[in-house]
Amino acid sequence: MAKQRIVVGLSGGVDSAVTAHLLKQQGHEVVGIFMKNWEDDDDSEYCSSNIDFVDAASVADVLGIEIEHVNFAADYKDRVFAEFLREYKAGRTPNPDVLCNAEIKFKAFLDHAMRLGAEKIATGHYARVRLNEATGRHELLKGLDPSKDQSYFLHRLNQAQLSKTLFPVGELHKTEVRRIAEEIGLPNAKKKDSTGICFIGERPFREFLNRYISKEPGPIRDDRGRKLGEHQGLSFYTLGQRQGLGIGGVKEKGAQRGSGDHSPWFVARKDVEKNTLWVVQGHDHPWLLSSALAAGDASWVSGEAPAPGRYGSKARYRQADAPCELEEGGGDAAARFSLRFGEPQWAVTPGQSAVLYDGERCLGGGVIV
Repeated sequence: MAKQRIVVGLSGGVDSAVTAHLLKQQGHEVVGIFMKNWEDDDDSEYCSSNIDFVDAASVADVLGIEIEHVNFAADYKDRVFAEFLREYKAGRTPNPDVLCNAEIKFKAFLDHAMRLGAEKIATGHYARVRLNEATGRHELLKGLDPSKDQSYFLHRLNQAQLSKTLFPVGELHKTEVRRIAEEIGLPNAKKKDSTGICFIGERPFREFLNRYISKEPGPIRDDRGRKLGEHQGLSFYTLGQRQGLGIGGVKEKGAQRGSGDHSPWFVARKDVEKNTLWVVQGHDHPWLLSSALAAGDASWVSGEAPAPGRYGSKARYRQADAPCELEEGGGDAAARFSLRFGEPQWAVTPGQSAVLYDGERCLGGGVIV
């Protein structure tokens, strides 16, 4: 690759730090940008933005590159957080990291980098981009480390975005990334990976949502219609949820220990109109299993919907690809699609993303409706 000016999103984590190092090693002119996307409670114990910037600046210092601190908090609030709250209020469970990648990291950040004269941007995501010489299109591929692959979160990226993007650590396993970081003396070589939603950090989720969504208690009912308790508001629960239901001790009178009546409870349905939370006992209850799903707001990496046929898909991030059949779309095949599964899928959740794969190639996906 010819030497280029590449702007790297430095998050303070080890993956983006090694990304910058690898590109510099290849002889590129590398500039770091630290993105600040959230500032409502900057000084709280849960918001690590200030610590992350210090770590990113230390990395830039060791690598001998410039770093700029850019505030995208207003964009984030308008484009990602507002949508996140809308979805929760409607009883769905959105994935803000998917939206953040499409709207902030590969739109607002990409635009900013281009204004700085960048030819490409790079991030520490575990994914790969390949130009298909036959079609002239860019393909989004899974990262080589199957336990770290992040193509699921990147499935809304389009041809224009992928043509300007590099994912150097997508070619490596995480253990190798950490080894490189230690070898070159990066200060964050052993830094723990961040988990959870970007703006919530490690804080209790319900406590965070409480600030933005009012509680509307209602009945919790089982599959026989019995009222078992009260929920705090449908927004605070997601399908398949087991913890925090407050009904752990409910069982049939005289139930035998070890019988199904002692099985844990799971959220199975949310009836927004009647403000009712439906729960069932047992992980494999039929209400928790789906043999098909419908998705809307589809986005395809190639710019066109794939042909109906057999593919692999993920209806949630941490799961193996499930064999499925992509069926003919509805009225607008580009915006909506349906998947049918050979094996029923567990807790398919409206608001989450259904992402389609053809082997290692991520084709795109949509929002489960």
